[in-house]
Amino acid sequence: MAQETSVTWLTQEAFDRLSAELEHLSGAGRTEIAKRIEIAREEGDLKENGGYHAAKEEQGKMEARIRVLTALLRSAEVGEAPESHGVVEPGTVVTADIAGDESKFLVGNREIAGDSDLDVYSEKSPLGMAIIGLKVGDSVSYAAPNGRQIPVEIKSVENYVPR
Repeated sequence: MAQETSVTWLTQEAFDRLSAELEHLSGAGRTEIAKRIEIAREEGDLKENGGYHAAKEEQGKMEARIRVLTALLRSAEVGEAPESHGVVEPGTVVTADIAGDESKFLVGNREIAGDSDLDVYSEKSPLGMAIIGLKVGDSVSYAAPNGRQIPVEIKSVENYVPR
């Protein structure tokens, strides 16, 4: 059985930024954490060595981030944001009325927005799956993780313009 590969759209800027992060973590980051672990190990009894355990935990988080970045970059489709045709799709900025509150957000991978203050919802999230393909004026409800139905009305769909 073939494993389904999910394609993630990224801007060139996001791809370059994430590639640089992966390169740093895979090289200098690994070297630095290995040195910290070795220094902590030299302090003696590992059972009660807080510095050692903290460095090992940080190493685990770093290795997890390396795996996430590797998978993301391997499956990335890099290019300009898709041209908005008034339809919600990955890479568009949506303004929607969600349960009575207006919200503006990017649909796609959170890595696209970088340090932008724009909220990001994955197209695979309950909200994202509910609104993909909708047009301005369309309404839908989606089930929140707690089971509550949340009404959504699409107010506008725009091109994403990275800052």
